Amino acid sequence: MTAGDAKPVRPYFFPPTLLVRQAASALLAGRLTGWRHALRWMVRHGRRCARGAAGSPGMGCIGFPNHPVWEVTARCNLDCIHCHARGSPRAGPELSTGEGKKLLSELATVPEFRMCAFTGGEPLVRDDIFELLAYAQGLGFSCTIATNGTLVDRDCAIRLRDCGVAIAAVSLDGCSAGTHDAIRGVKGAFERAIEGIHALNRAGIPIHINITAMTRNLGEISAIVELVDELDAAILLVYQLVPVGRGERIGDFALGAEANGQLVRFMADAQRSSRAIIEPVAAPQYFAYILDRNGIDGGMALRLAGSLFHGCSAGRGFVYIRPDGTVLPCPFLPVPCGNVRERPFSEIWRESPVLERLRGRETALMGKCGSCPFRTVCGGCRARAYAATGDFLQEDPSCFMSTPGGGGDGTS
Repeated sequence: MTAGDAKPVRPYFFPPTLLVRQAASALLAGRLTGWRHALRWMVRHGRRCARGAAGSPGMGCIGFPNHPVWEVTARCNLDCIHCHARGSPRAGPELSTGEGKKLLSELATVPEFRMCAFTGGEPLVRDDIFELLAYAQGLGFSCTIATNGTLVDRDCAIRLRDCGVAIAAVSLDGCSAGTHDAIRGVKGAFERAIEGIHALNRAGIPIHINITAMTRNLGEISAIVELVDELDAAILLVYQLVPVGRGERIGDFALGAEANGQLVRFMADAQRSSRAIIEPVAAPQYFAYILDRNGIDGGMALRLAGSLFHGCSAGRGFVYIRPDGTVLPCPFLPVPCGNVRERPFSEIWRESPVLERLRGRETALMGKCGSCPFRTVCGGCRARAYAATGDFLQEDPSCFMSTPGGGGDGTS
């Protein structure tokens, strides 16, 4: 099959109930946090972001469930201290253009997938990235791209738009060059990232800002939220450092349970006045916290919330493909599920024991997570559990939640 023969990917707006659930999850998060700009956001960004959240049945940790992320290369022009991909200028094993198109065609056979995300490393260092994006567009995918922004100029932004990029995610790890450049390992990275964001804005591509929160930059999170609004970004994803890849060397920078709680509470408070929607990565306790502080800790209300908030999405709709074709449940959970060079993706997706265990996590979680009433809306970060214990079904050591009704202010 070639991209010109058919569009096997279902439209992002079919069935319409998916759009209803996307809107309902955003509005519920807004209601629980007192988000003053919720309706403004829906009018200004909602329709455009629906393409980027294509096929999602709600909100989850790392954005939303039901989409594949392909790390097209581990190569990068920066040298970030926390890079899970261990990015460097040197090329490692990666799928060829032909293998990449074959992968995209296989991803298109999964009915739940309407969007495909391209990431790295830095995806723009691949000479064939626009060819791959165009091929995915031809299959019917909505595409997003995660970039450090430093290689984006006017012409690049226009090409990305023409290749069907629905959202561009740009990483900012500080509100100033001093912090951002130190974390990103290259002087001038902050200024060039801001220029890239402006180019993407002018091209009409919605902006999605990623920040990796760690002790190194925690004091600047508030200023970054303000900067996100100044840049007219639609979405802010607040990642937490998970010590994998190069991040293993800076494990001391990862947030503990108390700092995780402080950050989650800050996110919920900041959402009130932010013009962007704020979502967690590696901190699914966010959903439990905003429900608990509104007195929703059980019964029908919690069950209904569980149909919109999905917590940790690792392997439960979300899936990650490394440059060499290795399939992981999440970029921060380095447990291989198979390799697309050895088996069709559809077989890995249906038959992987790792994915099967994650999909049935509610009855398999151990420790505090296993007995928590919020396990359907949170489930704990499976990557953090694995990093701490070697078992991705163990309890999340970064959980700060206390007993239900306690407002989520306890520490473990």
